[in-house]
Amino acid sequence: MKISIRRRLTFSFLLTVILSIVTAGLISNYMIDGRFNQYLKQTHENKIQKVVKIAEELYDSSEGFEGIDPFEMKRYAVLEDIYIEIQDADGSIAFSSGQGHLVHKKRMGNMMGHMMGRRMMERIGEYIEEKHPLYHNNSKIGTIHIGYYGDWNLSEGDVGFKNTLNRAFGLSVGIALLFGFIISIILSRQMTTPLVKIIKAANEMKNGNLGIRAEVPTSTLEIEQLANSIDYLAETLQQQEMIRKRLTSDMAHEIRTPLTTLQSHIEAMMDGIWDPTTERFKSCHEEVLRLKKMVDSLQDLAKLEQSGQQVNKSTFDLSLLLDRIVESFQVQAQKKNIRMLSHIAPNFTVHMDPDKLKQIMYNLLSNAYKYSDENSSIEVALTHDKNNIILTVRDEGAGIEVKDLPYIFERFYRGDISRSRETGGAGIGLAIVRGLVEAHNGKITVESVKGKGSCFRIYFPIEMLVSKKES
Repeated sequence: MKISIRRRLTFSFLLTVILSIVTAGLISNYMIDGRFNQYLKQTHENKIQKVVKIAEELYDSSEGFEGIDPFEMKRYAVLEDIYIEIQDADGSIAFSSGQGHLVHKKRMGNMMGHMMGRRMMERIGEYIEEKHPLYHNNSKIGTIHIGYYGDWNLSEGDVGFKNTLNRAFGLSVGIALLFGFIISIILSRQMTTPLVKIIKAANEMKNGNLGIRAEVPTSTLEIEQLANSIDYLAETLQQQEMIRKRLTSDMAHEIRTPLTTLQSHIEAMMDGIWDPTTERFKSCHEEVLRLKKMVDSLQDLAKLEQSGQQVNKSTFDLSLLLDRIVESFQVQAQKKNIRMLSHIAPNFTVHMDPDKLKQIMYNLLSNAYKYSDENSSIEVALTHDKNNIILTVRDEGAGIEVKDLPYIFERFYRGDISRSRETGGAGIGLAIVRGLVEAHNGKITVESVKGKGSCFRIYFPIEMLVSKKES
Protein backbone atom coordinates (compact mmCIF):
# COMPACT_ATOMS: atom_id res chain seq x y z
CA MET A 1 0.00 0.00 0.00
CA LYS A 2 1.39 3.35 -1.06
CA ILE A 3 1.18 6.29 1.32
CA SER A 4 1.75 9.95 0.57
CA ILE A 5 5.03 11.60 1.43
CA ARG A 6 3.15 14.04 3.67
CA ARG A 7 1.82 11.20 5.85
CA ARG A 8 5.18 9.45 5.84
CA LEU A 9 6.97 12.62 6.96
CA THR A 10 4.31 13.37 9.57
CA PHE A 11 4.53 9.86 11.03
CA SER A 12 8.33 9.93 10.93
CA PHE A 13 8.55 13.31 12.67
CA LEU A 14 5.92 12.33 15.22
CA LEU A 15 7.57 8.98 15.96
CA THR A 16 10.91 10.72 16.45
CA VAL A 17 9.33 13.27 18.79
CA ILE A 18 7.50 10.57 20.76
CA LEU A 19 10.60 8.42 21.20
CA SER A 20 12.73 11.43 22.18
CA ILE A 21 10.21 12.82 24.67
CA VAL A 22 9.33 9.46 26.23
CA THR A 23 13.00 8.52 26.56
CA ALA A 24 13.93 11.88 28.08
CA GLY A 25 10.85 11.80 30.35
CA LEU A 26 11.49 8.29 31.63
CA ILE A 27 15.15 8.97 32.30
CA SER A 28 14.42 12.29 34.01
CA ASN A 29 11.56 10.84 36.06
CA TYR A 30 13.66 7.85 37.09
CA MET A 31 16.59 9.99 38.19
CA ILE A 32 14.49 12.61 40.00
CA ASP A 33 12.29 9.99 41.63
CA GLY A 34 15.34 8.04 42.77
CA ARG A 35 16.95 11.16 44.13
CA PHE A 36 13.77 12.14 45.99
CA ASN A 37 13.43 8.65 47.45
CA GLN A 38 17.00 8.85 48.68
CA TYR A 39 16.18 12.17 50.30
CA LEU A 40 13.08 10.70 51.98
CA LYS A 41 15.04 7.73 53.25
CA GLN A 42 17.76 9.94 54.71
CA THR A 43 15.15 12.22 56.30
CA HIS A 44 13.40 9.21 57.86
CA GLU A 45 16.66 7.83 59.25
CA ASN A 46 17.50 11.23 60.73
CA LYS A 47 14.01 11.37 62.28
CA ILE A 48 14.48 7.93 63.89
CA GLN A 49 17.88 8.88 65.24
CA LYS A 50 16.43 12.09 66.62
CA VAL A 51 13.68 10.20 68.46
CA VAL A 52 16.26 7.80 69.90
CA LYS A 53 18.42 10.70 71.03
CA ILE A 54 15.45 12.46 72.63
CA ALA A 55 14.56 9.29 74.51
CA GLU A 56 18.13 8.91 75.74
CA GLU A 57 18.23 12.53 76.89
CA LEU A 58 14.97 12.01 78.86
CA TYR A 59 16.60 9.31 80.96
CA ASP A 60 17.68 10.32 84.46
CA SER A 61 20.25 8.30 86.41
CA SER A 62 18.25 8.47 89.63
CA GLU A 63 14.68 8.43 88.35
CA GLY A 64 15.11 6.51 85.11
CA PHE A 65 12.29 7.27 82.68
CA GLU A 66 9.90 8.38 85.42
CA GLY A 67 10.46 12.05 84.56
CA ILE A 68 9.13 11.76 81.01
CA ASP A 69 6.35 14.23 80.22
CA PRO A 70 3.74 11.97 78.55
CA PHE A 71 1.85 14.88 77.03
CA GLU A 72 4.91 16.33 75.25
CA MET A 73 6.06 12.93 73.99
CA LYS A 74 2.59 12.07 72.75
CA ARG A 75 2.33 15.43 70.97
CA TYR A 76 5.71 14.79 69.35
CA ALA A 77 4.60 11.31 68.21
CA VAL A 78 1.39 12.70 66.71
CA LEU A 79 3.33 15.49 65.01
CA GLU A 80 5.78 13.04 63.44
CA ASP A 81 3.12 10.39 62.62
CA ILE A 82 4.95 7.70 64.56
CA TYR A 83 4.25 5.31 67.45
CA ILE A 84 6.71 5.56 70.36
CA GLU A 85 7.07 2.98 73.09
CA ILE A 86 9.91 3.19 75.63
CA GLN A 87 10.83 0.19 77.74
CA ASP A 88 13.29 0.25 80.63
CA ALA A 89 16.10 -2.24 81.13
CA ASP A 90 13.68 -4.67 82.79
CA GLY A 91 11.33 -4.62 79.82
CA SER A 92 8.61 -2.64 81.56
CA ILE A 93 6.85 -0.04 79.45
CA ALA A 94 7.85 3.40 80.65
CA PHE A 95 5.93 5.29 77.96
CA SER A 96 3.59 4.53 75.05
CA SER A 97 2.11 7.12 72.69
CA GLY A 98 -0.62 4.79 71.54
CA GLN A 99 -1.52 4.09 67.87
CA GLY A 100 -4.80 5.98 67.67
CA HIS A 101 -3.32 8.75 65.54
CA LEU A 102 -1.69 6.17 63.20
CA VAL A 103 -5.00 4.40 62.73
CA HIS A 104 -6.51 7.77 61.83
CA LYS A 105 -3.71 8.30 59.29
CA LYS A 106 -4.37 4.86 57.80
CA ARG A 107 -8.06 5.61 57.43
CA MET A 108 -7.34 8.98 55.83
CA GLY A 109 -4.90 7.26 53.47
CA ASN A 110 -7.54 4.74 52.46
CA MET A 111 -10.02 7.51 51.82
CA MET A 112 -7.51 9.46 49.72
CA GLY A 113 -6.62 6.22 47.97
CA HIS A 114 -10.21 5.81 46.83
CA MET A 115 -10.21 9.42 45.68
CA MET A 116 -6.76 9.57 44.05
CA GLY A 117 -6.27 5.98 43.02
CA ARG A 118 -4.41 2.88 44.03
CA ARG A 119 -1.02 4.59 43.87
CA MET A 120 -1.87 6.75 46.91
CA MET A 121 -2.71 3.65 48.96
CA GLU A 122 0.59 2.08 47.95
CA ARG A 123 2.40 5.23 49.09
CA ILE A 124 0.85 4.90 52.64
CA GLY A 125 2.17 1.34 52.86
CA GLU A 126 2.01 -1.30 55.60
CA TYR A 127 2.73 -0.84 59.29
CA ILE A 128 6.43 -1.17 60.25
CA GLU A 129 7.95 -1.11 63.69
CA GLU A 130 11.64 -0.64 64.51
CA LYS A 131 13.40 -1.44 67.76
CA HIS A 132 16.50 0.46 68.90
CA PRO A 133 18.51 0.10 72.10
CA LEU A 134 18.90 3.09 74.41
CA TYR A 135 22.22 3.92 76.08
CA HIS A 136 23.38 6.20 78.83
CA ASN A 137 27.07 6.53 79.61
CA ASN A 138 27.72 3.53 77.36
CA SER A 139 25.33 1.39 79.40
CA LYS A 140 22.10 0.01 77.98
CA ILE A 141 19.18 1.59 79.77
CA GLY A 142 16.29 0.25 77.75
CA THR A 143 14.68 -0.13 74.33
CA ILE A 144 12.57 2.15 72.17
CA HIS A 145 9.98 0.88 69.70
CA ILE A 146 9.13 3.23 66.83
CA GLY A 147 6.22 2.32 64.56
CA TYR A 148 4.96 3.96 61.34
CA TYR A 149 3.19 3.22 58.06
CA GLY A 150 5.20 2.87 54.88
CA ASP A 151 8.91 2.31 54.26
CA TRP A 152 9.91 5.85 55.22
CA ASN A 153 6.88 7.09 57.13
CA LEU A 154 5.82 9.37 54.30
CA SER A 155 3.65 12.27 55.28
CA GLU A 156 0.66 13.34 53.25
CA GLY A 157 2.77 16.23 51.98
CA ASP A 158 5.49 13.83 50.81
CA VAL A 159 3.00 11.61 49.03
CA GLY A 160 1.24 14.60 47.49
CA PHE A 161 4.53 16.04 46.29
CA LYS A 162 5.51 12.77 44.61
CA ASN A 163 2.12 12.46 42.95
CA THR A 164 2.29 16.07 41.81
CA LEU A 165 5.76 15.45 40.42
CA ASN A 166 4.58 12.40 38.47
CA ARG A 167 1.55 14.25 37.17
CA ALA A 168 3.77 17.15 36.13
CA PHE A 169 5.94 14.76 34.14
CA GLY A 170 2.90 13.17 32.54
CA LEU A 171 1.41 16.56 31.68
CA SER A 172 4.74 17.77 30.26
CA VAL A 173 5.04 14.68 28.08
CA GLY A 174 1.46 15.12 26.86
CA ILE A 175 1.97 18.79 26.00
CA ALA A 176 5.30 18.04 24.31
CA LEU A 177 3.64 15.30 22.23
CA LEU A 178 0.88 17.71 21.23
CA PHE A 179 3.41 20.32 20.17
CA GLY A 180 5.43 17.65 18.37
CA PHE A 181 2.34 16.51 16.49
CA ILE A 182 1.46 20.07 15.45
CA ILE A 183 5.04 20.87 14.41
CA SER A 184 5.35 17.60 12.47
CA ILE A 185 2.20 18.47 10.51
CA ILE A 186 3.47 21.99 9.79
CA LEU A 187 6.93 20.79 8.74
CA SER A 188 5.58 18.01 6.55
CA ARG A 189 3.15 20.42 4.91
CA GLN A 190 5.92 22.95 4.26
CA MET A 191 8.03 20.24 2.61
CA THR A 192 5.33 18.43 0.67
CA THR A 193 3.24 21.35 -0.61
CA PRO A 194 6.00 22.46 -3.03
CA LEU A 195 6.53 18.83 -4.08
CA VAL A 196 2.81 18.46 -4.82
CA LYS A 197 2.97 21.57 -7.02
CA ILE A 198 6.02 20.20 -8.81
CA ILE A 199 4.26 16.86 -9.38
CA LYS A 200 1.24 18.72 -10.73
CA ALA A 201 3.47 20.68 -13.12
CA ALA A 202 5.19 17.45 -14.24
CA ASN A 203 1.81 15.82 -14.92
CA GLU A 204 0.76 18.85 -16.94
CA MET A 205 3.94 18.48 -18.98
CA LYS A 206 3.17 14.79 -19.46
CA ASN A 207 -0.26 15.73 -20.79
CA GLY A 208 1.27 18.10 -23.33
CA ASN A 209 1.08 21.44 -21.54
CA LEU A 210 4.72 22.46 -21.99
CA GLY A 211 3.96 26.06 -21.09
CA ILE A 212 3.47 25.12 -17.42
CA ARG A 213 6.05 26.26 -14.87
CA ALA A 214 6.60 25.01 -11.32
CA GLU A 215 6.35 28.34 -9.55
CA VAL A 216 7.18 27.11 -6.06
CA PRO A 217 8.19 29.66 -3.40
CA THR A 218 10.36 27.71 -0.97
CA SER A 219 13.34 28.23 1.30
CA THR A 220 14.52 24.62 0.92
CA LEU A 221 17.51 24.50 -1.41
CA GLU A 222 16.91 21.00 -2.80
CA ILE A 223 13.23 21.69 -3.56
CA GLU A 224 14.17 24.96 -5.25
CA GLN A 225 16.74 23.14 -7.38
CA LEU A 226 14.15 20.49 -8.29
CA ALA A 227 11.64 23.18 -9.29
CA ASN A 228 14.28 24.94 -11.40
CA SER A 229 15.15 21.65 -13.08
CA ILE A 230 11.48 21.01 -13.89
CA ASP A 231 11.17 24.53 -15.29
CA TYR A 232 14.32 24.07 -17.37
CA LEU A 233 13.02 20.73 -18.65
CA ALA A 234 9.66 22.28 -19.58
CA GLU A 235 11.36 25.17 -21.36
CA THR A 236 13.71 22.83 -23.22
CA LEU A 237 10.88 20.53 -24.27
CA GLN A 238 8.84 23.54 -25.36
CA GLN A 239 11.74 24.75 -27.48
CA GLN A 240 12.28 21.30 -28.95
CA GLU A 241 8.57 21.02 -29.75
CA MET A 242 8.70 24.40 -31.47
CA ILE A 243 11.78 23.34 -33.44
CA ARG A 244 10.18 20.01 -34.33
CA LYS A 245 7.06 21.69 -35.69
CA ARG A 246 9.16 24.18 -37.58
CA LEU A 247 11.35 21.39 -38.91
CA THR A 248 8.32 19.51 -40.20
CA SER A 249 7.12 22.58 -42.04
CA ASP A 250 10.57 23.53 -43.35
CA MET A 251 11.57 20.05 -44.48
CA ALA A 252 8.21 19.54 -46.17
CA HIS A 253 8.73 22.78 -48.07
CA GLU A 254 12.37 22.03 -48.90
CA ILE A 255 11.56 18.55 -50.21
CA ARG A 256 8.36 19.61 -51.97
CA THR A 257 10.04 22.35 -54.02
CA PRO A 258 12.60 20.18 -55.89
CA LEU A 259 10.13 17.30 -56.19
CA THR A 260 7.50 19.62 -57.69
CA THR A 261 10.07 20.98 -60.13
CA LEU A 262 11.16 17.48 -61.12
CA GLN A 263 7.55 16.34 -61.50
CA SER A 264 6.55 19.27 -63.71
CA HIS A 265 9.66 18.94 -65.91
CA ILE A 266 9.30 15.18 -66.38
CA GLU A 267 5.55 15.38 -67.03
CA ALA A 268 6.11 18.14 -69.60
CA MET A 269 8.67 16.01 -71.41
CA MET A 270 6.49 12.90 -71.17
CA ASP A 271 3.49 14.78 -72.63
CA GLY A 272 5.61 16.12 -75.45
CA ILE A 273 5.21 19.71 -74.34
CA TRP A 274 8.96 19.99 -73.81
CA ASP A 275 11.72 18.44 -75.77
CA PRO A 276 14.16 16.44 -73.60
CA THR A 277 17.08 18.82 -74.10
CA THR A 278 20.35 18.87 -72.23
CA GLU A 279 19.45 22.09 -70.44
CA ARG A 280 16.22 20.62 -69.10
CA PHE A 281 17.99 17.45 -67.96
CA LYS A 282 20.57 19.69 -66.29
CA SER A 283 17.80 21.51 -64.40
CA CYS A 284 16.39 18.21 -63.18
CA HIS A 285 19.87 17.12 -62.16
CA GLU A 286 20.31 20.27 -60.06
CA GLU A 287 17.11 19.51 -58.18
CA VAL A 288 18.30 15.96 -57.57
CA LEU A 289 21.59 17.32 -56.20
CA ARG A 290 19.64 19.65 -53.97
CA LEU A 291 17.72 16.70 -52.50
CA LYS A 292 20.93 14.73 -52.12
CA LYS A 293 22.55 17.60 -50.24
CA MET A 294 19.73 17.61 -47.69
CA VAL A 295 19.97 13.82 -47.28
CA ASP A 296 23.75 14.02 -46.87
CA SER A 297 23.35 16.63 -44.14
CA LEU A 298 20.94 14.35 -42.28
CA GLN A 299 23.36 11.45 -42.66
CA ASP A 300 26.21 13.57 -41.28
CA LEU A 301 24.21 14.34 -38.17
CA ALA A 302 23.12 10.69 -37.77
CA LYS A 303 26.73 9.49 -38.08
CA LEU A 304 27.80 12.06 -35.50
CA GLU A 305 25.22 10.75 -33.00
CA GLN A 306 25.82 7.06 -33.75
CA SER A 307 29.57 7.37 -33.31
CA GLY A 308 29.05 8.90 -29.90
CA GLN A 309 31.10 11.88 -31.05
CA GLN A 310 34.29 9.85 -30.86
CA VAL A 311 37.47 11.68 -31.75
CA ASN A 312 40.74 10.33 -33.11
CA LYS A 313 43.33 12.57 -31.54
CA SER A 314 46.83 13.12 -32.81
CA THR A 315 49.52 15.72 -32.28
CA PHE A 316 49.74 18.43 -34.96
CA ASP A 317 50.37 22.14 -35.48
CA LEU A 318 46.99 23.86 -35.11
CA SER A 319 48.38 27.18 -36.32
CA LEU A 320 49.56 25.63 -39.57
CA LEU A 321 46.22 23.81 -40.06
CA LEU A 322 44.25 27.03 -39.63
CA ASP A 323 46.55 28.91 -42.02
CA ARG A 324 45.87 26.32 -44.70
CA ILE A 325 42.11 26.46 -44.15
CA VAL A 326 42.08 30.26 -44.39
CA GLU A 327 44.20 30.10 -47.52
CA SER A 328 41.84 27.57 -49.12
CA PHE A 329 38.92 29.96 -48.55
CA GLN A 330 40.70 32.85 -50.21
CA VAL A 331 39.61 31.78 -53.71
CA GLN A 332 35.93 31.45 -52.69
CA ALA A 333 36.03 34.75 -50.77
CA GLN A 334 37.29 36.60 -53.85
CA LYS A 335 34.01 35.87 -55.62
CA LYS A 336 32.31 38.36 -53.27
CA ASN A 337 35.42 40.47 -52.73
CA ILE A 338 35.54 39.37 -49.08
CA ARG A 339 38.81 39.95 -47.21
CA MET A 340 40.11 36.95 -45.25
CA LEU A 341 41.91 38.28 -42.14
CA SER A 342 44.17 36.01 -40.13
CA HIS A 343 45.35 36.63 -36.56
CA ILE A 344 46.64 33.17 -35.82
CA ALA A 345 49.36 32.83 -33.19
CA PRO A 346 52.15 30.62 -34.58
CA ASN A 347 53.41 27.22 -33.40
CA PHE A 348 50.39 25.95 -31.46
CA THR A 349 51.07 22.23 -31.15
CA VAL A 350 47.94 20.47 -29.89
CA HIS A 351 46.63 16.97 -29.27
CA MET A 352 43.24 16.96 -31.01
CA ASP A 353 41.35 15.44 -33.95
CA PRO A 354 42.53 17.36 -37.07
CA ASP A 355 39.73 16.07 -39.32
CA LYS A 356 37.03 17.25 -36.95
CA LEU A 357 38.83 20.58 -36.51
CA LYS A 358 38.66 21.00 -40.28
CA GLN A 359 34.95 20.17 -40.26
CA ILE A 360 34.34 22.75 -37.51
CA MET A 361 36.20 25.47 -39.39
CA TYR A 362 34.64 24.68 -42.78
CA ASN A 363 31.15 24.88 -41.30
CA LEU A 364 31.81 28.17 -39.54
CA LEU A 365 33.57 29.74 -42.53
CA SER A 366 30.90 28.51 -44.93
CA ASN A 367 28.20 30.15 -42.81
CA ALA A 368 30.23 33.34 -42.56
CA TYR A 369 30.67 33.40 -46.35
CA LYS A 370 26.99 32.67 -47.11
CA TYR A 371 25.66 35.47 -44.92
CA SER A 372 28.35 38.09 -45.61
CA ASP A 373 27.84 40.89 -48.07
CA GLU A 374 30.31 41.88 -50.73
CA ASN A 375 33.33 43.98 -49.76
CA SER A 376 33.13 42.80 -46.14
CA SER A 377 35.67 40.79 -44.13
CA ILE A 378 35.99 37.47 -42.29
CA GLU A 379 38.49 37.14 -39.45
CA VAL A 380 40.04 33.98 -38.01
CA ALA A 381 42.01 34.27 -34.76
CA LEU A 382 43.86 31.84 -32.50
CA THR A 383 45.10 32.67 -29.03
CA HIS A 384 44.97 31.28 -25.49
CA ASP A 385 44.65 32.24 -21.84
CA LYS A 386 45.60 30.32 -18.70
CA ASN A 387 42.64 27.95 -19.04
CA ASN A 388 41.66 27.71 -22.71
CA ILE A 389 42.75 27.64 -26.31
CA ILE A 390 40.54 30.26 -27.96
CA LEU A 391 39.54 29.99 -31.63
CA THR A 392 37.52 32.90 -33.09
CA VAL A 393 35.62 33.29 -36.36
CA ARG A 394 34.19 36.78 -36.91
CA ASP A 395 32.25 38.15 -39.89
CA GLU A 396 30.55 41.39 -40.92
CA GLY A 397 27.49 39.70 -42.34
CA ALA A 398 23.75 39.90 -41.72
CA GLY A 399 23.97 38.88 -38.07
CA ILE A 400 21.44 36.90 -36.03
CA GLU A 401 18.22 38.04 -34.41
CA VAL A 402 18.35 38.22 -30.61
CA LYS A 403 15.36 35.88 -30.35
CA ASP A 404 17.19 33.25 -32.41
CA LEU A 405 20.50 33.27 -30.51
CA PRO A 406 19.48 30.71 -27.84
CA TYR A 407 18.47 28.17 -30.52
CA ILE A 408 21.00 28.42 -33.33
CA PHE A 409 22.93 25.36 -32.13
CA GLU A 410 19.78 23.23 -32.10
CA ARG A 411 19.48 20.78 -34.96
CA PHE A 412 17.25 21.86 -37.85
CA TYR A 413 16.74 25.33 -36.40
CA ARG A 414 16.94 28.15 -38.91
CA GLY A 415 16.31 31.72 -37.84
CA ASP A 416 15.52 33.52 -41.06
CA ILE A 417 13.44 31.02 -43.03
CA SER A 418 13.43 32.93 -46.28
CA ARG A 419 17.17 33.48 -46.15
CA SER A 420 17.79 29.84 -45.28
CA ARG A 421 15.79 28.69 -48.27
CA GLU A 422 17.84 30.88 -50.51
CA THR A 423 21.10 29.47 -49.20
CA GLY A 424 19.77 25.94 -49.14
CA GLY A 425 20.81 25.16 -45.54
CA ALA A 426 19.08 22.44 -43.58
CA GLY A 427 19.80 23.97 -40.17
CA ILE A 428 22.13 21.28 -38.82
CA GLY A 429 25.58 22.75 -39.55
CA LEU A 430 25.94 24.55 -36.20
CA ALA A 431 24.48 21.53 -34.36
CA ILE A 432 27.29 19.43 -35.85
CA VAL A 433 29.84 22.10 -34.88
CA ARG A 434 28.65 22.12 -31.27
CA GLY A 435 28.74 18.32 -31.13
CA LEU A 436 32.33 18.22 -32.43
CA VAL A 437 33.43 20.97 -30.01
CA GLU A 438 31.87 19.20 -27.03
CA ALA A 439 33.52 15.95 -28.14
CA HIS A 440 36.80 17.76 -27.41
CA ASN A 441 35.45 18.84 -23.98
CA GLY A 442 35.16 22.38 -25.29
CA LYS A 443 32.37 24.90 -25.61
CA ILE A 444 31.23 27.35 -28.27
CA THR A 445 29.62 30.76 -27.79
CA VAL A 446 28.22 33.37 -30.17
CA GLU A 447 27.80 37.12 -30.10
CA SER A 448 25.83 38.79 -32.85
CA VAL A 449 24.25 42.11 -33.78
CA LYS A 450 21.60 42.14 -36.47
CA GLY A 451 23.02 43.81 -39.60
CA LYS A 452 26.57 44.07 -38.21
CA GLY A 453 27.82 40.50 -38.10
CA SER A 454 28.53 37.59 -35.78
CA CYS A 455 31.43 36.33 -33.69
CA PHE A 456 31.81 32.63 -32.82
CA ARG A 457 34.32 31.70 -30.10
CA ILE A 458 35.43 28.16 -29.36
CA TYR A 459 37.13 27.33 -26.06
CA PHE A 460 39.22 24.15 -25.86
CA PRO A 461 40.86 23.03 -22.58
CA ILE A 462 44.43 24.30 -22.28
CA GLU A 463 45.51 20.72 -21.52
CA MET A 464 45.23 20.01 -25.25
CA LEU A 465 48.02 22.47 -25.91
CA VAL A 466 51.24 20.43 -26.14
CA SER A 467 53.55 23.39 -26.64
CA LYS A 468 53.69 26.93 -28.00
CA LYS A 469 57.00 28.22 -29.27
CA GLU A 470 57.17 31.94 -29.85
CA SER A 471 58.79 32.77 -33.13
